[in-house]
Amino acid sequence: MTALPWLYLALLSIGYALALSYGQLGVLAAVSVALLLIAGFAVRQQRNPWARYLGHGLFIVLALSLAMHWLPGFYNGRGIDPQRLTPDAVPFSMYLNQDKPLIGFWLLLACPWIAARRSLRLSICVTALALALTAIAALGGASLLGVISWAPKWPDQAWLWVLNNLLLVTLVEEALFRGYIQGGLRLRFKHLPYGENLALLLASLLFGLAHLGAGWHWVLLASLAGVGYGLAFRFGGLGAAIATHFGLNLLHFGLFTYPMLAG
Repeated sequence: MTALPWLYLALLSIGYALALSYGQLGVLAAVSVALLLIAGFAVRQQRNPWARYLGHGLFIVLALSLAMHWLPGFYNGRGIDPQRLTPDAVPFSMYLNQDKPLIGFWLLLACPWIAARRSLRLSICVTALALALTAIAALGGASLLGVISWAPKWPDQAWLWVLNNLLLVTLVEEALFRGYIQGGLRLRFKHLPYGENLALLLASLLFGLAHLGAGWHWVLLASLAGVGYGLAFRFGGLGAAIATHFGLNLLHFGLFTYPMLAG
């Protein structure tokens, strides 16, 4: 049996405790937790394949609902009030979400195979290369499209942003899009020619479409970044994908207009 990824679970626990300290949970949140437990039990059992499929289907519906903040009982506290981090940027605010981390908890507990172990040296090397290429493609592309510009900064709330982005955003998104979606599709497509490449591209496209609300520019840029994260996951494991994703976000936050230029 695959060992549970205790490091990632510990990081998510810290992030969840941080979110709890800034918000509240209602009684109805227990419904979401109960449904996730049912989905996890169905996925982990080995006797009935149809039950596993239903479990995965239930999880996908719950994951979408949690990510979109549709489920009741979660009162996400605001960590950063609306403000312009630079004079030419659109106003930025940040919430410490308590619902979204449940996606990561479920994935790491029900599907620990998404965090297969890789050597630390390999993960570091892959991260360095993937981050360099992804930064050139995504941040360079964003600059060429005119949605960001050079704007070095480190505001007072930066460390809160760092903790939130690493623990409650990047880790969860990579567990979902790279570990679960790309990893799952890779297993499904393993008998197809170029099946692993197809899994990477589909996961990257879905990641890009998740940014549709910000406009087509960000769909394109997020898809490009998703390819970089996918390559990091493919060759360096989940840790490399998380580090690459967080590294790009940190470069964007600290060195460029964040989140983007005002229209």
